[in-house]
Amino acid sequence: MERGRFGELSTRALEHIDETLGNLEHEDLDVELAGDVLTLAFSDGTKFIINAHGAAGQVWLAAKTEAWHFDYVDEGERWVAHKTGDELMSTIAAAVSKQLGEPVSL
Repeated sequence: MERGRFGELSTRALEHIDETLGNLEHEDLDVELAGDVLTLAFSDGTKFIINAHGAAGQVWLAAKTEAWHFDYVDEGERWVAHKTGDELMSTIAAAVSKQLGEPVSL
């Protein structure tokens, strides 16, 4: 994928996650976007890291002991981890929901 397009698409994804989860104003979740890195910090000390990895052209997610590398798929306009078929937004929503103990959607 062309670098400029990757930057635009990954920025849009990170900003969407930042805004949606930040708007929850949940007391057990702190959301911080700094450049290409989005950190989700939970009150128990757990952190999930989501970052745009320009060299690989992927969005990476590390949540507890699991990690995913998502590639952009034009069909459906979504980020998909080809090893698992998981989709970025639903994967983050499921992980955050499990961590908070309540449903979250992106």
